[in-house]
Amino acid sequence: MENDMSLVQRITAFLRSPKGQQLVDRGRRELAKPENQTKLKQVTSRLSGRRR
Repeated sequence: MENDMSLVQRITAFLRSPKGQQLVDRGRRELAKPENQTKLKQVTSRLSGRRR
């Protein structure tokens, strides 16, 4: 479990870094685009359909 925590800590540190912030900002910009929202809805509906 200690390795899991260090992985989470490393991810957290990356996301707080300038490069991580750039990645987060890019992701937010991409998710704001209507065509990407449509694709995401299609994928989530397909995945939720598989669980049933």
